[in-house]
Amino acid sequence: MDPSLITTTQAVDPVFKFIFGASLLLLLGITATTVAFVIRYHRSRAPEPTSRASGNLWLEIVWSGLPTVLVLAMFYYGWSGYLSLRNVPKDALEVTATARMWSWSFTYANGRTSPKLYVPVGKPVLVNLVSKDVIHGFFIPAFRVKRDVVPGMKNHVWFVASRAGSYDLFCSVYCGTAHSAMISSVEALPAADFAAWLKEEERGEEREEHPGEELLEKHGCLGCHSLDGTPKVGPTFKGILGKKEIVLTDGAERTITVDEPYLRRSILEPNADVVKGFPPVMPTFPGLSEDEVTAMVGFIGEMR
Repeated sequence: MDPSLITTTQAVDPVFKFIFGASLLLLLGITATTVAFVIRYHRSRAPEPTSRASGNLWLEIVWSGLPTVLVLAMFYYGWSGYLSLRNVPKDALEVTATARMWSWSFTYANGRTSPKLYVPVGKPVLVNLVSKDVIHGFFIPAFRVKRDVVPGMKNHVWFVASRAGSYDLFCSVYCGTAHSAMISSVEALPAADFAAWLKEEERGEEREEHPGEELLEKHGCLGCHSLDGTPKVGPTFKGILGKKEIVLTDGAERTITVDEPYLRRSILEPNADVVKGFPPVMPTFPGLSEDEVTAMVGFIGEMR
């Protein structure tokens, strides 16, 4: 089997079907044999032993040889599939997936970032996996790929989207309070549409994105804070500027009015003044420049 000639889906599915089929066949065979023996050798039919056989060489050969052949076949198909999952085609498109509590961001060779993974149909895609905090799991059921994303460890997956469409992308490792909300998607586009998206060409249906929103997406803020008023792990950004909130400062409650200095401090020191009712789980973002913080605060302030 040449690993470069098959996709991850084609590598995994036959192995699963083979193991499932062999297990089902054994289950039915053993069950049928058990039922037949119960009926044939029931005490009412055979109250006394009738066989004087001390052994059966061919029976022993069969029950030793058959499982050995079956296990070796499973090993062969499993190993061939594993090679396919780890050997990346040379012409694969490279993308870096960055995981953090509790969102994904994807960075392309030209520097473009997105909270969703956009890929061209029919082309191999290599996803380099990076974690900014704890262990996460990169899991795309439709393409049969699942790999741990471990801080400080290089890892990768690859796959091919054979058809255009939207496919779920999950975190498969419990990574904290909002683990269940760490969901994104793979958007498979025809080659021409993907090329246009990657080059950031203007299309009529797209709106111009605020630089502050781009930064919030890049750093995973929108995984925990919504823009439409929907409650998440953290307070929604919609209408937050000028709103009165009860916050916990060093364990003591106090009432504040959300203003730009408060938003700025919350970005730079996320656990200094935590809104009551929300967990103090927001990570820090070292390395943010003054201009980036200003852009983020400016965008949040526009959310009415």
